[in-house]
Amino acid sequence: MTRFHTPVLLKEVIEFLAPKEGGVYFDGTLGGGGYAEKILEASGPDGVLFGVDVDNDALVAAKKGLEKFGERAVIEKANYADVLNFADKRSLKFDGMVGDLGVSSHQLDLGARGFSFNSDAPLDMRMDKSGGETAIDVIRSCSCGELEEIFVKYGEEKFARRIAENVFEKKENIRTTLDLEKICWSAYPSKLRHGRIHPATRVFQALRIAVNGELDNLEKFIGDAPGVLRSGGRLVIVSYHSLEDRIVKLAFKGLAMGGGFKLLTKKIVGPSDDEIAANPRARSAKLRAISKGVVKNVLFGGWSKMSRC
Repeated sequence: MTRFHTPVLLKEVIEFLAPKEGGVYFDGTLGGGGYAEKILEASGPDGVLFGVDVDNDALVAAKKGLEKFGERAVIEKANYADVLNFADKRSLKFDGMVGDLGVSSHQLDLGARGFSFNSDAPLDMRMDKSGGETAIDVIRSCSCGELEEIFVKYGEEKFARRIAENVFEKKENIRTTLDLEKICWSAYPSKLRHGRIHPATRVFQALRIAVNGELDNLEKFIGDAPGVLRSGGRLVIVSYHSLEDRIVKLAFKGLAMGGGFKLLTKKIVGPSDDEIAANPRARSAKLRAISKGVVKNVLFGGWSKMSRC
């Protein structure tokens, strides 16, 4: 299968999801179908996977990569936040559900999408290119205070005010990723410009989250997903920054404390050193998993690093 996106923590996701023969599964962030392929292999010969994504490029790649599974792979354009309606319309309950949050390798590498400042491109950042505001639309429609709020809330940027003031002042001249990158660079204190994180990184993250409603979608999905899980079904989520992980952690903790759910990961599961070496973008990945109903205690270890919550 040609790799549209390198699936992160693939082995760990499949072990926690524990696909079974004849099971019904949901991949809410299908991407190129990396998780889906392994889920379908493990649930054969008659397991079914429903995969959704809002990115047309991802859907094309997934359909091509999963065509060998025939009708066992059901692929549709949809937002994973709408999982409740998706399942209700089809009278579905799932044995397992997975979500890999954030931006894909394809979206980052394809400069024209505007997610990265590694190349100059229109400042778009939409995962669904068929509609909605672009990043430049957001910049031009926001006040200085609103921009600052976005940079703080979604980027946790400590120089949010300085950057927001500069962006607001020059917003009519901002058209491309490098236009914005240069403003972030110049707004940063000179002695801090060459740190581990580029001055534009958190601003780009913040705008991407705002454009795509990422945290709102996550909260809706994680609120509705437990209701469409079968007894014994498992929900596995891979996040990449503290804002996402905080939502997942608190939601899973609440479900476990409320009864009827069991935490499968009391600590974050992260990538191994070998995976990070092979795919540096996996470095920040954080996996959490939960199971509905009574399950056997299972020990997972030996294949990944565990870090404290």
